[in-house]
Amino acid sequence: MTRSQAATTLSASRKPLSFPALLRGGMPVAGVVATALVLFAPLLGLNDYWARTVLLIAILSLQVSGLNIVLGYAGELAVGQVFLYAVGAYVTGYLGVTHGITDVGLIMACAIACAIVVGLITGIPGLRLGGWSLAMLTFFLVLIIPNLVKVLESYTGGTNGLAPPVPTLFGTALSRDALYMLIIAVTAVWFLIARNMILSRHGNAFLVLKQSPVLASSLGISVFRLKLLVYVTGAIPACLAGVMFAWLDGFIAPETFTFTLALSILAASIVGGSTSIYGALAGAAIVQMGQQSFNSFQEWQLIIYGVFLLVAGILLADGLTGLARKWLRWAGRRLGFAGPVAAAPAAADGPADGAAKADVGALPGLRLRTEGLSKAFGGNRALREVSIDAEPGQVTALIGPNASGKTTLLNLVCGFYRPTAGAIRLGDRDLGGLRPYGIARAGIARTFQTPLIPSGMTTRDFVATGRYISHRVRVPSAVLRLPGFRRGYAADDAEAVRLLGLLGIADVAGQEVDSLPLGTRRLVEVARALAARPAVFLFDEVGSGLDEGDLAGLERAIGLIRDAGGTVVLVEHNFPLVLKLADRIHVLSQGGLLVSGTPAEIQADPRVLEEYTGSKAAGAAGQAGQSGGGEG
Repeated sequence: MTRSQAATTLSASRKPLSFPALLRGGMPVAGVVATALVLFAPLLGLNDYWARTVLLIAILSLQVSGLNIVLGYAGELAVGQVFLYAVGAYVTGYLGVTHGITDVGLIMACAIACAIVVGLITGIPGLRLGGWSLAMLTFFLVLIIPNLVKVLESYTGGTNGLAPPVPTLFGTALSRDALYMLIIAVTAVWFLIARNMILSRHGNAFLVLKQSPVLASSLGISVFRLKLLVYVTGAIPACLAGVMFAWLDGFIAPETFTFTLALSILAASIVGGSTSIYGALAGAAIVQMGQQSFNSFQEWQLIIYGVFLLVAGILLADGLTGLARKWLRWAGRRLGFAGPVAAAPAAADGPADGAAKADVGALPGLRLRTEGLSKAFGGNRALREVSIDAEPGQVTALIGPNASGKTTLLNLVCGFYRPTAGAIRLGDRDLGGLRPYGIARAGIARTFQTPLIPSGMTTRDFVATGRYISHRVRVPSAVLRLPGFRRGYAADDAEAVRLLGLLGIADVAGQEVDSLPLGTRRLVEVARALAARPAVFLFDEVGSGLDEGDLAGLERAIGLIRDAGGTVVLVEHNFPLVLKLADRIHVLSQGGLLVSGTPAEIQADPRVLEEYTGSKAAGAAGQAGQSGGGEG
């Protein structure tokens, strides 16, 4: 066992719990106890007023939860929960009044199916547009509810409304207490599903998508498909909330589904915390009870919501749950609990060559070749007919002054830009026409000049996102916590910590990744790329900002990749690092290929000296020195 492995193994055996970890460990038990108390509250003497208030909070929290998934975790501003709420309610009314269907299981199944269909119909065009276009589309859906109800009067009852019959379960009509328990149970089950999805690699993928669609694409994630998954998932609880409301109120009218309700959902999301699983419950409770407490609320509701959203947006950036997290961290420090525990730092000197290959394992390196690659932005030719090769088991460096076309070349290889001319080949495969996520899946991993790091994620989880596509666990397995999910999650964690250990930064595995220094973030990106086990590694100025210790870890990691058969393309301004690592160097200048050669040849080439110093005299001196040396 190497010293790095020994340090990781030793630290893994010592796991003192931090204060937040103790609370998280108790959350499942606390959740079960709280749910049981609320579920059986009518049997404990809860009066009708408070029972209805609890149910209205539960119904509102379902809608807020859907918004939190779409907005808080995926960063998509979709405010159409009220429309989906209306769909669920009118589906319930139509099936009950027109067809006499009252079975709760059948109606909820139909409502979920309608949520998926409506989510796909509105999400496909809306997500193609994205941003404010999606917000306006979903806002428009809320505004047209009265018109749709009137147009579909034969199904919806129009302005007269619908009165759904009492729901039944196995042919038995539900009593008031039974309906109460049903609504609470459905709400609890949904929040369990949402929790399991968010606290999985899929939830981490949502956070990556929110931070940067570019990063998501480089991980092999189809940005559009993931956005659509999030959007449709967020539609389901809103539709179920409509079903629950129809049963609770016993009457449906278009006046229920207003723009004011959309504002209340947004307000509850902000005050509770849009990036919190249970923030939806806290926000819904505050908004619902606030509405019931002010007699003049209806008259002033738009003004109240406007002021509330403004104040909450400024003072409660992460909602009440964000304030609670900060307080818990402060309390943990005051009480002397340890912070997140991770592996001890790996030894600075790497393992022997044989052990290094065993640590990384064989990588499926492939030859990367560009043929006459060109890229023009309008009249600016950023890249001009560049042809280079990068071979497996070698480090191929791209150097040159700023604006010479290095990062443009990497963006072309990754599919973020479309070439004006030329071709890109990976092995025998032409990558032309592939989208960025398709190129990533073909075996190309990438780091960035400015590390793209999501917030709200540990370093270990971020590194594990590199395995999201290659070692994927399906959503049903994650939601139901099947054995396949548990095995996959454990394997992802173990691999992430191991790779961080190879880079000498295993001690940061449990820390928030966005809190790390810039140099450490660059090494974390290398570990994330390694986790994907690609054929080709594109490292864009990965050595920038690293101190001597971090550079030693980077050199070791790149050496491991090369020795394991991987193809490495290194864009770097640290010339001594390039000379130490590169097997072959390509020098770019003003978008064109200036010269290619071995490190020794490049170091001695006067054209390279002239390009970097900007002095023709320096180039001439270098040429003279070379000639003189030859004569001597």
